[in-house]
Amino acid sequence: MAQGLSDSLLPLFAPLGDEDEAAPAALSGKLPSYIADHRKRLRSRFMEGGAAAMPDYELLELLLFRAIPRQDVKPLARLLLDTFGDFNRVVSASPARLQMMKGVGEAVVQELKIVEAAAQRMMRARVINRPVLHSWDALLDYCHTAMAHRETEQFRILFLDRKNVLIADEEQARGTVDHVPVYPREVVKRALELNASALILVHNHPSGDPTPSEADISMTCQVQDAARALGITLHDHLIVGKSKEVSFRSLGYL
Repeated sequence: MAQGLSDSLLPLFAPLGDEDEAAPAALSGKLPSYIADHRKRLRSRFMEGGAAAMPDYELLELLLFRAIPRQDVKPLARLLLDTFGDFNRVVSASPARLQMMKGVGEAVVQELKIVEAAAQRMMRARVINRPVLHSWDALLDYCHTAMAHRETEQFRILFLDRKNVLIADEEQARGTVDHVPVYPREVVKRALELNASALILVHNHPSGDPTPSEADISMTCQVQDAARALGITLHDHLIVGKSKEVSFRSLGYL
């Protein structure tokens, strides 16, 4: 009875969106043994060896099992990886782009976005309400998890108190593939509302290259001037690329 319990005995009601996703090769009733056995093997390997024992497409299959219980999901897993590049980019892809893929419906998007949100929340928990200078590596990990694979630019502000403890982390703006609007007055206004004493600016470059543009440098100087006038310190501006980040302070811009 334990073998393939969640696969052999299918739920009475399909998960949300399952009708659309399973339509091309829908299977009714009990799963064929070759699919049930494959799923059992993947789950066993994951429990015994963890994620390190599995390539990206198999880890993705494990997620897709939940969203599409009645068909072989390996072709969809490979299609997603071929389209987006790797597991991280699949999970962080926008719902709109995901749903452009044949076989992807609301249930698949929901499972992927749950994993993305869980990963971000775990990383955020390592830095929120902690001194950032004592957890700098964890802060960088969080920024990469939240922003490195986004397809458009996002601008975030990290607000710190007088002891450099991270008291708030907020997204201020979203932009296009190569621009995000930032308004220095709004940045310092929000800092005052939170009673923050210092700031760290963070944004991503969807191109993957974190090299600052002239617009990035100019905007940073404007924020620094506005913050300094109100006694607020701008500690740094981080630009997150696909595999690395750059620090304005390290580059000598601050």
